[in-house]
Amino acid sequence: MANIKSAIKRVEIAERNRLENKAYKSVVKTMTKHYLQAVQTYTSEPTPEALATAQAKMSVTFSKIDKAVKRGVIHRNTGARKKARLARVLNKVTAPA
Repeated sequence: MANIKSAIKRVEIAERNRLENKAYKSVVKTMTKHYLQAVQTYTSEPTPEALATAQAKMSVTFSKIDKAVKRGVIHRNTGARKKARLARVLNKVTAPA
């Protein structure tokens, strides 16, 4: 453990930031899981309501990813990659055969 007052403070701040970042990452993962589940539901039963639900979940997930990028929790390229992969999942399912 650090002995200097400023070093002790930095350790405390780093721990606080780590927990905040962990919360943001957890929310992104949870929203991604909910979105993928909604897409799976739409795939099994393609109704307009299921599609609307999947699109709404995608919007919420994109918002959470953007918020994490804005806070500096994840890099902007990582956020863009995650959003592109999520969009590709829904586009693949809704594309005309």
